Amino acid sequence: MAAPDKKTMSTLDAILTQELADLETQHLRRRLQVLEEMLPAGKVRVAGQVLLNLSSNDYLGLATDLRLITAAQAAAARWGAGSTASRLIVGTLALHQEVEEAVAAFKRTPRAVLFNTGYMANVGVIAALMGRGDVIFSDKLNHASIIDGLRLAGAAFYRYPHRDMDHLAALLQKHQQARRKLIVTDSVFSVDGDLAPLRELVALKERYGAWLMIDEAHGTGVFGARGAGLAEALGLTEAIEIHMGTFSKALGSFGAYVAGSAPLIEMLHNKARSFIYSTALPPPVLGAMQAAVEIVRQEPARRSYLLTQAALFRQRLQEGGLETLASETQIIPVLVGDNALALEYAAALRQQGLMAVAIRPPTVPPGCARLRFSLSAAHNAEELSQAAATIVQVGRQLGLGERSGVKGQQMQTAAKLN
Repeated sequence: MAAPDKKTMSTLDAILTQELADLETQHLRRRLQVLEEMLPAGKVRVAGQVLLNLSSNDYLGLATDLRLITAAQAAAARWGAGSTASRLIVGTLALHQEVEEAVAAFKRTPRAVLFNTGYMANVGVIAALMGRGDVIFSDKLNHASIIDGLRLAGAAFYRYPHRDMDHLAALLQKHQQARRKLIVTDSVFSVDGDLAPLRELVALKERYGAWLMIDEAHGTGVFGARGAGLAEALGLTEAIEIHMGTFSKALGSFGAYVAGSAPLIEMLHNKARSFIYSTALPPPVLGAMQAAVEIVRQEPARRSYLLTQAALFRQRLQEGGLETLASETQIIPVLVGDNALALEYAAALRQQGLMAVAIRPPTVPPGCARLRFSLSAAHNAEELSQAAATIVQVGRQLGLGERSGVKGQQMQTAAKLN
């Protein structure tokens, strides 16, 4: 076997090193942040420093819940550490079926199927259902996994301005003769923290004969009387064809689900490549999933506390002159604009004991860098109050308290249109 061509390898390294340097110059280079320890009350230890973690998606504080840990251990003891194969070979354990039945009951849909990640679920579903001759309509601020699903499907697709129902209606009217039409949207937008106009989306999809798919990754566990998501909260579950959500956020574990009709789930078994060609989720994860669904259903006080604290936190930031966009959930952005300033803001907050991550392009449009604060039911109310005061104080030191009003509105417009 021939040895690797050192010249080729060195050329590759040189090109990549230059690209990394370019990212560094634009303040866009990313590095892994290693957490040394997960601590109670929504805290973490990083480089020896204890920080209040305001960047996690552990919205209900279940990731370290002893009940999930015990359930994972019990499943491993009963079924082993791995599932050994893909679902259509010999990887479907009775435990997979039990969890899928629990999810279907939780979502109040006829059936459900598990995927290994939310990314794989979105890519798999969209590509399985849509193809040449079909048209997909996607909110411009949808998650990257939805965007990649659009590209893989082979169908025509259009990204309508964020929450712009008039624009979407015009697109549906223009393409009403398409073979299949699919509208897809996040229910809770993961960077801006606002909600999809689900009632209007249902009305449009019914008027134009489209299907509606919603991504409840950041809504599952947080909204609804039983925590089943925004569709449940609005009484729209039966009106929506495809429900996707994850276990890796409010449910404190890993993996994703798609819930809907029996024909939908059977088709995904047969055509969703990210389901067919992936090793099945392992038993310990399934055990944690099963426990999480029950806890979320039985403990509504967690989400009630979370949303109450989020509203107070957001109000405090707004009163301090910070721009929180249209946030109305547990996700609260503070718009900064400049990449370097966003990084400086995050670093300054870390010095004050707060873990906050700067969100920069391409996750957000150019000129719309921000800090994204995500709250957890594990957070103490007094500590959240102090954290909000610190965020305002540091923001003012950086000149951010002056960035409300017209400039904030201009940035919001840019975020919607890019």
